[in-house]
Amino acid sequence: MKWLLSICALACFNHAAAQTMTPILIEADVGRESGVFSKSPVVQRAILLKPSTPSDTALMFYRGWSGIANIKTENDWKRNLNYLQNNTDLFAQAGIALVVMDCPSDENRIAPGNTPLACNDDYRSSVKHADDVKKIMAVLKEKYGITQFYIMGHSYGTISSKWLAKNLGTEIQGSIHSAAQTVASPRMRTYGYSAESFDMGSLKAPVLNIHHGDDQCIYTPYSTVLGYSKNNLITVKGGIPNGDVCGGGNYHSFEGREEVSSRAIIQWIKTGQVQSSVGE
Repeated sequence: MKWLLSICALACFNHAAAQTMTPILIEADVGRESGVFSKSPVVQRAILLKPSTPSDTALMFYRGWSGIANIKTENDWKRNLNYLQNNTDLFAQAGIALVVMDCPSDENRIAPGNTPLACNDDYRSSVKHADDVKKIMAVLKEKYGITQFYIMGHSYGTISSKWLAKNLGTEIQGSIHSAAQTVASPRMRTYGYSAESFDMGSLKAPVLNIHHGDDQCIYTPYSTVLGYSKNNLITVKGGIPNGDVCGGGNYHSFEGREEVSSRAIIQWIKTGQVQSSVGE
């Protein structure tokens, strides 16, 4: 009997491990036009990573700096998923679709050197931003059967995740704020200023904060997040302090702790349970 159970357990594990994600480009007309001499419809783009088994839950993700995904095709997903990019199989196994979110076409301008020229806090804090996201949510509902929505941002992407959580209210099931930016750059104050006085108590749906305890980025101090978190903070420990302290690695982006961080996020989405720390 024990032998048979072991075979079953192995088969079940292999079945789960075999789950894959299919990238699908989504484009939604948001109902406005842009342009000076010739007008064109404004489009909100996203990439749905659809699990091979049916899912009713989506995690809508906003990347870190520059904050603009610049999506052209369905193949642009990986470079915009930060530390989740190599753990998509875990989300597939848990029945969670990943949705890489972009800025709409009228806010999608970026200069060489990864410097954004649009999609700043003025847009991200607006009801217009929430309305644009609702267009993608409608497609996910009507075409793919998604009924449960979580919004997640990493680093500068948390400007979107916080304001969308506020402006969407109970239309979403929860929001996740990873390595949250809470200090604006003195050079580019239009990017980050709204987070300095953001009221986390105004969010109606459940909230998860996840942050490295030794984050060295001056725009994302751990102490600020610790101060406003109320039993909803996962503190990441350990890892690799490699490269830019505000970049896509280092403690700021959980380098060396990507998998345990992803697993902790999945656990919260599935059960509501918060691990106080991971990576020790």
